[in-house]
Amino acid sequence: MGESRELKTALEAAEAAGKIIRGFYRQRFDVWQKSKDQPVTDADLAADKALKTILLEAFPNDGWLSEETADSPARLSIRRLWVVDPIDGTKEFIRGIPEFSISIALVENGRPVVGVIQNPVTGETFSAALGKGASLNGQTIHATKTRRFADALIMTSHREVKAKRISAVKEEVRVKAVGSTAYKIALVAAGRCDLMVSFKPKSEWDIAAGVLIVEEAGGRVTDHEGNPYRFNRPDTIRPNLLATNGLLHAAALRFIRDVNRRVGMD
Repeated sequence: MGESRELKTALEAAEAAGKIIRGFYRQRFDVWQKSKDQPVTDADLAADKALKTILLEAFPNDGWLSEETADSPARLSIRRLWVVDPIDGTKEFIRGIPEFSISIALVENGRPVVGVIQNPVTGETFSAALGKGASLNGQTIHATKTRRFADALIMTSHREVKAKRISAVKEEVRVKAVGSTAYKIALVAAGRCDLMVSFKPKSEWDIAAGVLIVEEAGGRVTDHEGNPYRFNRPDTIRPNLLATNGLLHAAALRFIRDVNRRVGMD
């Protein structure tokens, strides 16, 4: 896959942030609570600073949206925006579980055109550029070709696998719990599972890079109504998430409606 300057810089930024994060991993670091059940660590802040420095020094006219940087409405009038989560899966990072990731997307006019997701512990770097396909550590990747929902491997979060919806159907489907949202989306692109689903709200920085990587790998990402995502909106929160190999998307939407109906949440 040919690399644009933007993709090359995003990969360099991910490498720099990954090195910082590995320096903290399973070591001593401070943890704060930004809000209820929303931890942040020294590693999040150090990685965020490195990402912002590298990306905005290379592209000073671009906008910036990050989980760990104060938001500004000025971004809404900027055509190009970097959407970043320095550590998606901070809880897993704190617990020493290698299921977290760095997520970097370049959004133009509401759509991602460059995406990089790196797991700094496993050494996996997933990337994509619009129209150029998706790769893992430089090798082309594709979503699975599974067509029967009964055969599908579904990924969701550790918390959601124990919650009401998934608990209601866990004897009927194959479900695997994995931490970071961005990492799970990337695993769909790489063919490690057939789909991932979340019934919990997600932020733009959780999903922007993954949307492009999955789509470039032949898959599809929408909300639970089947609507595609647009980014750089005033409200950065989305109500839910579905990423599939594309072939299973319609069946997965039906599955979600059925689950909601069975637990009385439709």
